[in-house]
Amino acid sequence: MRQGRVTGMGYLLYGDRGSGSAMVEMALAEAGQPVDLREVPLEGDHQLRAAYLAINPMGRLPTLVLPDGTVMTESLAILLTIADRHPDAALLPPAGSTERALALRWMTLLAAEFYPHVTRWDYPDRFGPKDAAPAIRERAEALGHDVLRVIEDHAGLRSGDAPFLLGARFSVADIPVAVMSRWMGGRAWTPANLPRVEALAQAVARRPAIAPIWERHGLAAKR
Repeated sequence: MRQGRVTGMGYLLYGDRGSGSAMVEMALAEAGQPVDLREVPLEGDHQLRAAYLAINPMGRLPTLVLPDGTVMTESLAILLTIADRHPDAALLPPAGSTERALALRWMTLLAAEFYPHVTRWDYPDRFGPKDAAPAIRERAEALGHDVLRVIEDHAGLRSGDAPFLLGARFSVADIPVAVMSRWMGGRAWTPANLPRVEALAQAVARRPAIAPIWERHGLAAKR
């Protein structure tokens, strides 16, 4: 197998329930694209087994294999690729527009600043001695919440008919905000603390293409 490519004809997505693969499923659904799902259970560290590492050497989820066999990793790159490959779905505003710049700003913030805290929360033993794990998880959760507060306070979110990052217009940038708002205890914490982010998440969850995926991944608010 040549590095970076596998044999395939349609989209092939490696993931697990509640993982970052949910975002990719949602983006493909919004683009009207079918996908073949391959389960890689996080429980038991299946993502670190040799067969999966041969596809994604970082040992992380998700991995998306494009119809031409190209292997894509990193959620941000995957979501942007889906938007670019399916322009008729209008998942992002046109290149060069202010709206696209804003969408990329918040997508990049989450990928660069929020996601690393999730890794520390999920696998605290990788970042210190075992007796430090509770403190590592607590700190990771607090720092992740700080990132979401930035979006709550500075992304210009509104409720009602314009709850998305771009107001009334849904974009692929709304998907990571909605999904990541559920992580690290966020199913309960976000509704109680971030009303505008919660309104965005609920608006994403109600979209017809996304609703069954949202439910299957167990992302409903926990009040």
